[in-house]
Amino acid sequence: MLGLMPSTPSSPADRDRAGAAPTTGRRTAADRRGGPRDAESGAETRRRVREGAGTLAAATMRRLDEDLAWYRALPAEDRSWVGLVAQAGINAFVTWYADPTRPPHGVGDIFAAAPPELTRSISLQHTLHLVRVVVDVVETHAERLAAPGEERELREAVLRYSREVAFSAAEVYARAAEVRGAWDARLEALAVDSLVRGDVDDSLRSRLSALGWSGRGSTLVLAGTAAGPLDEARATDLRRATRRAADDALVGIQGDRLVVFLGGEGDLRAAVSVLLPRFGPGPVVVGPLVQDLADAARSARAALAGLQAAPAWAEAPRPVQADDLLPERVLVGDATARRTLVVQAYAPLAASQGSLLETLGAYLSAGRSLEAAARTLYVHPNTVRYRLKRVTDVTGWDPLDARESYVLATALAVGRLDAAGALPA
Repeated sequence: MLGLMPSTPSSPADRDRAGAAPTTGRRTAADRRGGPRDAESGAETRRRVREGAGTLAAATMRRLDEDLAWYRALPAEDRSWVGLVAQAGINAFVTWYADPTRPPHGVGDIFAAAPPELTRSISLQHTLHLVRVVVDVVETHAERLAAPGEERELREAVLRYSREVAFSAAEVYARAAEVRGAWDARLEALAVDSLVRGDVDDSLRSRLSALGWSGRGSTLVLAGTAAGPLDEARATDLRRATRRAADDALVGIQGDRLVVFLGGEGDLRAAVSVLLPRFGPGPVVVGPLVQDLADAARSARAALAGLQAAPAWAEAPRPVQADDLLPERVLVGDATARRTLVVQAYAPLAASQGSLLETLGAYLSAGRSLEAAARTLYVHPNTVRYRLKRVTDVTGWDPLDARESYVLATALAVGRLDAAGALPA
C-alpha cells in the first residue's frame, strides 16, 4: 500500500506495556490514510474536497479537451456523456474519500449514467486515459484542496482510488471481451453455415463485415478434421492463427470437422501451407479459388465433397485440391464433379475433330496399350500416340499418366451416361 504503516511493538508484552490494542490484521481507515489520526483530523480536507468537486470537474473537462485527441473527435453528444462520466468519477471519489472503509465505486457504477452505446464506443485505453486525467487534475489541485500538512495524504488517496478504478475497468472490459468473443464465435458459425449452403445475401454480408471480413481479393476453402477435441482455448488459438495467415478468415467447427474460409489479396496457397499443421491426421482438401463471395459456396461444397471422397485415393497428397478428386467425388454422388468432367473432358472431346473420343475409348478399353488400340482402330501406333497428345491438349489430362487416365476414364463413362439421359439433371 502507498500509505505509511504505523509502527507497532514487536511482542504481546511490548504491546501491553505500550497500551496498544492487539493487532487483528485489519487496517483501519486511519491506516489507509497514511497514519494514526483522531476523529477530527482530515475533516477540513474532506470538506474542501467536497466543495471543490465542481472545480475539479471543470478542470477535468478542460484537460480532456486539451490532451486527448480522441475526445475532441467525438460528436458533441458523446463529449457531453464523457463529461458526465468524468463528473461521476469525481463524485464517486469524493464519496469514497469521506468514508474510505466503503469499497470504491467500480467502472460499471461510474458509467451507469451514460447510455450503453458510449461504453461500447470508448475502449479500455480511453477509459484509462480518463482515469489518468482525473488523477492528474486532483493532484494538481491538492495544494488548494487539502488542509495544511495533508497534501500527501490526499494524493495517496487519489492514487489508491484510481488504482481500484483501473482494476475495475480491466475486469469490466475483460468480461465484455469474453462475451463478445462468444457472440462472435456464434455469429461466425452461422456465417460459415450460410456460405456452405450458398445463402449469400445482404444480411450475410453485413454479418461478415461485423466479423471483420473485408471481401477484397480471392477466396478459397479448406476442409479437414480437427486435431482432437477443440475446447474454447484451442478454438480461439486456431482462429488467431487463421487471421494471421490471411487477410480474411472464417473458421467453422462442425464436430470433428473444420471448415476454414480464407480470403484476401495475398498468396492464399501459402496460407494453406501455414495452416496445414493445425489440422488433424487425414486428408485436407482445398476448394477451388474463387473471385466473389457468392462463389465461395462452390469452393466450400467442392472441399467438403472432396473430404468425403478422399479416402478412395490412398496416395492423395496432403493437402489435395478438390478438383484432383473428381473421380472419387463422382463415386460419392457429387453432381458438381459429374458436370465438371462432362464440361471439361467429354464434351470438348466429342466436339473435336480427329476421332479423339473414339481413340481415347479404344486406348482405355485395350488396357492402355498403344499397339492394341492401333489394331482396334486400324491405324499406326504413332497415330494413336498423336491423337492421345491431342486429348491432353484439349482436356488438360494426359491419358499416358496412370492417375490422369483414370480421370479420363471416369469422364468418358459419365459423359456416355449423360448422353444417354441416364443421369439426373
